[in-house]
Amino acid sequence: MRPYDLLDGRLKLRHLVLLTAVAEHGRVVKAAEHLHLTQPVVTRGIHELEAALGVTLFERGARGMTPTTAGTVFVAHARAVLLELRRAGQHLGELGEGALGTVTIGTHLAGSNLLLPRAISRLKTERPNATVVVREATPDLLLADLISGEIDMMIGRLTSPDNPRVQQYPLYREPIRLVVRTEHPACAMESPELGDLLDYPWIVPVRQTTLRQELEEVFANQGLPLPVDRTECTSMPTMRTLLLGADVIAALPSLITRDEERLVALPTPLATGRTVGVTVVPGATRAPIARLMLSQLEVVAGELRQELHSQV
Repeated sequence: MRPYDLLDGRLKLRHLVLLTAVAEHGRVVKAAEHLHLTQPVVTRGIHELEAALGVTLFERGARGMTPTTAGTVFVAHARAVLLELRRAGQHLGELGEGALGTVTIGTHLAGSNLLLPRAISRLKTERPNATVVVREATPDLLLADLISGEIDMMIGRLTSPDNPRVQQYPLYREPIRLVVRTEHPACAMESPELGDLLDYPWIVPVRQTTLRQELEEVFANQGLPLPVDRTECTSMPTMRTLLLGADVIAALPSLITRDEERLVALPTPLATGRTVGVTVVPGATRAPIARLMLSQLEVVAGELRQELHSQV
């Protein structure tokens, strides 16, 4: 196939919609149900697309439809095209409504207490009529939303950049500390070791987070199990209430305690930290308001780097 053969009129937008639906659901029947179409319509559309491309896109089997190598490649391109069209529709809709734009940000624990609120405040000072939508979830769910175009960017701890569909921009590195309320008995210990704290209740991150894996490594390196009495949680409001209400210990980014007079970090060393940054889809078209948000995040990150340096 020559590159410009796709522009001869045989390829339709509906073909891309059908293709991505079948790839996502793995079966024509489920894809048809999702799109509110009949099964023959979806099957015919896939056959038309394969004929236009001159390749087989799916292996048909008892377990459903599995993308071929060509299918996997073309599905990625189809998703990118549909993502750009959705964003174009959003931007045109905002212009038609006279709005100044909407930016949707996904966030998880790191960066959610200072970096993001400060950046939003600066953005709203310059663009008071702009809309900022914040979604909080675990990193795996946010990554899926980012790739699908449901969010414009993802703020939080950066993980290993093993996904070629996203790009990461580091902003600052933040140590992880053990946080307790000021009345916690451990505050009276001169230099508590990790093993001295196992009998207290703990809050640990959920399994889908990198911090949970690193925390398990810290315990394992000292020959210790994870505390038996533990709550698995990544919701900061829930963790804060638990910390203030009982003698609980939580492993949290050091900036969490910055404006919390009733919370304090123990001197117990943890050989772990996190790089906080922004994750985006490279090459994606961004509305002006999203670009402005990225610049505000960089400015605030510079301020936080100085604050973290002063804590050392």
